[in-house]
Amino acid sequence: MNTLGMTLAYIVRQWRWVNDERLKPLGLTQSRWITLYHLRLKDGVLQTQLARCVGVENPTLVRTLDGLEAAGLIERRPCPDDRRAKTVHLTEQATPLLVQMEKVLDDSRQQILTGLSEQDLQHFSRVMEQIKDNLQHISGHSHLSS
Repeated sequence: MNTLGMTLAYIVRQWRWVNDERLKPLGLTQSRWITLYHLRLKDGVLQTQLARCVGVENPTLVRTLDGLEAAGLIERRPCPDDRRAKTVHLTEQATPLLVQMEKVLDDSRQQILTGLSEQDLQHFSRVMEQIKDNLQHISGHSHLSS
């Protein structure tokens, strides 16, 4: 039996696998490229919020951030509103890698979505947003990322 949930899970796993393989030559693991991708969308985010967006626990994210920081790609700064919290920022050194990463991700996206019209993609996007909204309502969470 192939349910919608199983199909969606398969698509996500395969999509990530394709990107993982294509990003390996850039020295990026799944945890690193997904973290960088989210930071590119929202730089300067609280470390705890970034962990939720990436879909990992904070201690797991800390290991990834340690590696990215050691590579000079990110920096952690004290949060001005809460001295115990840290915000995560991309460095200028990350820019060339992010440009390469985005090209790989765009190329993958283009190949994966071959054969789908803009109208198909807009309709699919609306359906997924509705499912996401339903899940947020059921779970009482509003942090599910797009």
